[in-house]
Amino acid sequence: MRSKLLSFLALSSSLAMAGPAAAVAQQSAPAKKALTEDERLTALFHESDEANLRRNPINALFRGDLRYADRLGDYVSKEYFDAERAAAEQELAALHQIGRAKLSDVNKIAYDVFERDKKQALKGLSPDILPLTAVRPINHFTGMHTFYPTFASGQGAAPFKTLQDYENNLKRHRDFLAMIDKSIERFREGMASGVVETKMTINNVIQQLDTQLAQSPEQSPYYGPVNKFPDGISAADQARLKTEYRDIIANGIYPQYRKLRDFLKDEYLPVARDGVGLSHMKGGDKLYAFLIEDTTTLPLTADYVHQLGLSEVARIKGQMEQIKQEVGFKGTLQQFFQFVRTDPQFHPKSREWMTQRFFEIGKQVDALVPQQFSALPKARLDIRPYEPFREKFEAGGSYQSGTPDGSRPGVFYFNAYDLPSRSVPGMTTLYLHEGAPGHHFQISLAQENEVLPAFMRFGGNTAYVEGWALYAEKLGYDFGLYKDPYQRFGHLDDEMLRAMRLVVDSGLHAKGWTREQAIKYMLDNSSMGETDATAEVERYIAIPSQALAYKVGALTIQRLKKKSMDALGANFDPREFHAQILMTGALPMTVLEKKIDAWIASKKKA
Repeated sequence: MRSKLLSFLALSSSLAMAGPAAAVAQQSAPAKKALTEDERLTALFHESDEANLRRNPINALFRGDLRYADRLGDYVSKEYFDAERAAAEQELAALHQIGRAKLSDVNKIAYDVFERDKKQALKGLSPDILPLTAVRPINHFTGMHTFYPTFASGQGAAPFKTLQDYENNLKRHRDFLAMIDKSIERFREGMASGVVETKMTINNVIQQLDTQLAQSPEQSPYYGPVNKFPDGISAADQARLKTEYRDIIANGIYPQYRKLRDFLKDEYLPVARDGVGLSHMKGGDKLYAFLIEDTTTLPLTADYVHQLGLSEVARIKGQMEQIKQEVGFKGTLQQFFQFVRTDPQFHPKSREWMTQRFFEIGKQVDALVPQQFSALPKARLDIRPYEPFREKFEAGGSYQSGTPDGSRPGVFYFNAYDLPSRSVPGMTTLYLHEGAPGHHFQISLAQENEVLPAFMRFGGNTAYVEGWALYAEKLGYDFGLYKDPYQRFGHLDDEMLRAMRLVVDSGLHAKGWTREQAIKYMLDNSSMGETDATAEVERYIAIPSQALAYKVGALTIQRLKKKSMDALGANFDPREFHAQILMTGALPMTVLEKKIDAWIASKKKA
């Protein structure tokens, strides 16, 4: 999972409506050369990106751009969404003034991606959809209350190299305090309109807030930056900053946390909905249909997704049966699942043991990737367990992107909470997905590619991002990492997870499934422990449709690979294919297929 990467994302109206390039063309200097369509498109992309960073300063900080580092942003208010809508409308109008037919091949791809992104943004900001999402600003899986502590901890994306960095962090804290108030206002709007979160997700949020409030200010992640200072900050400033940081935690952040917790517990929870799926929420059917297309980048229905999932589950179970026979296990597949789920040999010995094992897997992969890849990221990859304050509600692993210049590494986080529920057979495939060559390669190669416009370097869609990472798991076969039948079973178990997601997510949100029904389905069809299965199901409840994109994206990339191999025969080179997939950023599935078709055609002509 990528990243829980945050998508909380002014161009003047006259400039944007005409297009930045048109504004340049209107200059009266007679010597000014008329811009080509490619140059006009580049100018539009640049102006769009600059305006986006002003509206969404967190995006800039993740890139290492400190121009807006004293701001956190809004991301919640009506004014924020109005500004996002206006920008999308203006930039789409500017795009349509550029002649696509006259663009270079790469810029035609960029045009198509930009157009789709803006159209999807406008759908999400429409009067039909926005009132169903904006009034639910926080749940246990997405929300500033869990994102921001890590971000501001000194171990996240926010820099702490200079005195100004420390001062900027205090200013961002004040934005965060205001955002909590705005979030409560949004929740109240939903209470009035009848669009509310589930009791389950809100109970989890209350637990998360209580967990953080149980820490003293000095134990809080927010205090982390002042536990260790870089060189160049005077003793007087260090003492002052320690006092100011403790004060804003104790007298700012914690009181706001308590206000949010008390509001959720006393006012919101009693009116939150019992039914966990969107089908139980006012407007939920309409929202789920939008979300399926938004995350998969394909016009799929809930019924289609559900049936695809059932088919994939059956296929993978057949391969699991073969492994059960290979290892000589006597019993049913369900008994084999229970054996892998409970036998001590399949569980990590300690947090430290898990860390060392992931380091070993990383070294193995590093030695093998040149067989399949001609381009490697410059950024290094760090391996870390989740921090204790958030590990209980996190997935088995995730990835946090580094900076384009490599000054901040990418991070593969793994979950060491409840070690008896963690699977040793699944460690290889988890690293391939979250680390290399999964998210780390895809995200780093895109953002390090300065030829691409910024929205393609730093943007993305879930079907591509997660589809690539799931596809990367299958490269374990090419790397020879699945010779051990239990590691191969771990891979199948993870593939089964993504297949079950198609069934369970659509079951929850379109077919009225309960939380308990969804958990049982996952336990019945895999060796997942109950802790993992529960966390997964509660994640699907919190972020509907996101989990569908993994399998849809991976199946698309696998199909395109087979199409390429069948068409090119001996001329097929996996390194070249992977470069075609990776080196133009995260493309919608329809755009990606057009690109691969064009590449196949060009190879045949050569």
